[in-house]
Amino acid sequence: LGFNNDGADVVAERLRKLRESRRWPAIPVGINIGKSRVTPLERATDDYLYSFRLLRDFADYITLNVSSPNTPGLRELQEPRKLSELLHAIGNEPDAARKPVLVKISPDLSPVELETALGVCAENGVAGIIATNTTLDHSSVPPALNEEGGLSGAPLREKATALVRDIVAKSTIPVIASGGICDAESAREKFHAGAELVQLYTGLVYRGPRLIDEIIKNL
Repeated sequence: LGFNNDGADVVAERLRKLRESRRWPAIPVGINIGKSRVTPLERATDDYLYSFRLLRDFADYITLNVSSPNTPGLRELQEPRKLSELLHAIGNEPDAARKPVLVKISPDLSPVELETALGVCAENGVAGIIATNTTLDHSSVPPALNEEGGLSGAPLREKATALVRDIVAKSTIPVIASGGICDAESAREKFHAGAELVQLYTGLVYRGPRLIDEIIKNL
């Protein structure tokens, strides 16, 4: 899928076997795709199309990740021309209208960059915005922990919530909130900011799968 994994071909084969085993989950399955770090930026659209075609039949929705700070050049795909090119190409795929496509954005966009990106997404019929990816702003952690790469988890909570609120104020596109969700309170905070759904990852690392049930029961 473009990041540290075995790649779209291997993942597609695993999903095929899972579906054939009749152990397919009874909940919606989302698939997140991004360009490989070895793919030149000018070939990024081809990379997304390859993964989209390979994986769309397994997904209830597809996320176009254009905001990971750990893949060189990836965030440049949030620029209007590049983002429009990518969304137009995906939108022209056969049966694309039947597969909800979401865009995952960076928390580090300027207000102007955010508004422009939202406009491009609206023009291309994007089904939702995932806000947010990890941040390159490490000012909220001690210098000893200030390593390279994207920062996630609790330090991202306030920034992500503020961005969700900003998106809801500027756009009618549904928002899935992500960033610093570790309990019911932090999930509720995102809903109050205007999110339709929430996602979490770092919380699962620290608390395990039972965190999901805990959040649902305490919302």
